[in-house]
Amino acid sequence: MGEKTKLTPDVVILTGIVDPTLVAVDPDGDYFTNSGRTFIKVKNAHGSAERTVTVVSQVNCNYGQNHPAPCVLAAGVTKLFGPFPKDRFNDSDGYCQITYSDSGADLTIAVIEVP
Repeated sequence: MGEKTKLTPDVVILTGIVDPTLVAVDPDGDYFTNSGRTFIKVKNAHGSAERTVTVVSQVNCNYGQNHPAPCVLAAGVTKLFGPFPKDRFNDSDGYCQITYSDSGADLTIAVIEVP
């Protein structure tokens, strides 16, 4: 297994962003710097199979459970999800870690930060 890819966020500005840049996901996973105002947009381009994108939880939630934030995307669906609270999702370096089902086949992703 190789190293994960660091994703660079598109930052929303007063005049807006036309469309975030979608890039192919890394089969080994991706990560991004999380400000707590960061979202991810993921597109599943597969014709018939669903895919799962999981943002890894680093600590327990308020109810004492350590569970990730999975998002299931049906075939052909694009979803925007987040933000990810820093105290729960950031690792010791301030990154959110992302994993994918089926090695991320047919998935593209963009990271969007709201200042």
